[in-house]
Amino acid sequence: MNATSDSRSASVIIPMYNAHEDLGDLLEALANQSSPPLEVILVDDGSTDGSMERARTWVESHPDFPLRILSQENQGPAKARNYGAEESSGEILLFTDSDCLPDQGWVEGMVAPFEDPSVVGVQGVYRSQQPEVMARFAQLEIEDRYRRMKSRPTIDFIGTYSAAYRKSVFIEQGRFDDRFPIASGEDADFSYRLAAKGLKMVFQPEAVVYHRHPNTLPKYLSQKFWRAYWRNLLYRRHSSRILKDSYTPQALKFETVLAILFPFSLIGLFLPSPWEFLPLAMLAAIIGFSLPFSLWVLGKDPVVGIVSPIVIFFRSFAFALGTGRGLLKGLWVNEDYL
Repeated sequence: MNATSDSRSASVIIPMYNAHEDLGDLLEALANQSSPPLEVILVDDGSTDGSMERARTWVESHPDFPLRILSQENQGPAKARNYGAEESSGEILLFTDSDCLPDQGWVEGMVAPFEDPSVVGVQGVYRSQQPEVMARFAQLEIEDRYRRMKSRPTIDFIGTYSAAYRKSVFIEQGRFDDRFPIASGEDADFSYRLAAKGLKMVFQPEAVVYHRHPNTLPKYLSQKFWRAYWRNLLYRRHSSRILKDSYTPQALKFETVLAILFPFSLIGLFLPSPWEFLPLAMLAAIIGFSLPFSLWVLGKDPVVGIVSPIVIFFRSFAFALGTGRGLLKGLWVNEDYL
């Protein structure tokens, strides 16, 4: 490997907020990498559960491990990641989350694509070992998106659960926008900015972190609601991505639009035939758009495949409600988010 693709030139940056329960396993996983990084930087974002004390205790028992601990008042993960990047020493910045568990070859896998000097960013992958049906659905939903990314020589989306950037590019291109108050789209915003400038990002399916997905339908739908809420802001800034990006399936967009329009279709109930069938036709269309994905899932996991159309039906309305709330809250016009 050349200098910029050597793991010893990589700084791993992790924002930490009330991560006491997961922190030990995360640090042990990073300490046992097949190719160790130059340093690991934990940025505490105002934790109140003893995470800082847990980290310091771990350092005392691993004095040779290059772990640095920084702290800030609670300002969100984007601010914490930026702080860690500014204080880092590596040429490559690797990002993951405090509730992720990197595979032994994660660091090595993330830095390998930087052997190509034109690459500025790398997206790794999530995996899950959870047995719950909803968690398995969430994992297959993500793997379907990975199928799209694998087919492309370059991508325009990188999620910070398993992300890497050249530090020089990260700083020059303005870092993550810390006006996103939670983990709500700052990673997509940054990667869209890079893609708009023609900078090369690639998908690396060999770099794996394990993660826990929502394991009940209410938790899953809540996650989708808030992602749709903040998508208003993301699409306001990057309107061209509404139509196409390397990560979001087109069927999902059609499902969401149909769910947004569904309340208006109820007017058909008060109109002459055949307009009274319009609401039913729109619901059938949502299910119809879900079928190709559901059939693919059926071949991977029959139980999840059977429930998939139902989950997607509710997901569509969660996206619609989140989008509607974002519109009502003025995310498309709020000057604080220009």
